Amino acid sequence: MSFSPAAVWPVVMLFASNIFMTFAWYGHLKHKSSAIFLAIVVSWGIAFFEYCLAVPANRIGSAVYTTAQLKTMQEVITLIVFAGFSIFWLGENLTWNHAIGFALIAIGASFIFRA
Repeated sequence: MSFSPAAVWPVVMLFASNIFMTFAWYGHLKHKSSAIFLAIVVSWGIAFFEYCLAVPANRIGSAVYTTAQLKTMQEVITLIVFAGFSIFWLGENLTWNHAIGFALIAIGASFIFRA
């Protein structure tokens, strides 16, 4: 089995893009006293960097993965990043219900990668 950068780089880039997007969508919730217009403008600025990573990640990844597999990776990565973000940035606790729900989604997603 040979190493393929096209198989690994999309995963790395999707993790990075998800960090940006999670901050763009939810980061402002830590600063609810700021104006909504400011939150929107800052979020757009952050989202630009998400797109700079997500678009090439999908382009590179399409050499190895189907679009359904790329989208599934994106969703599972989103849950992983969001869980960490909720704990470390927003200070929220994840419950067993969250863990079970996320695990069931990941199990369902695994079927996309079966031959």
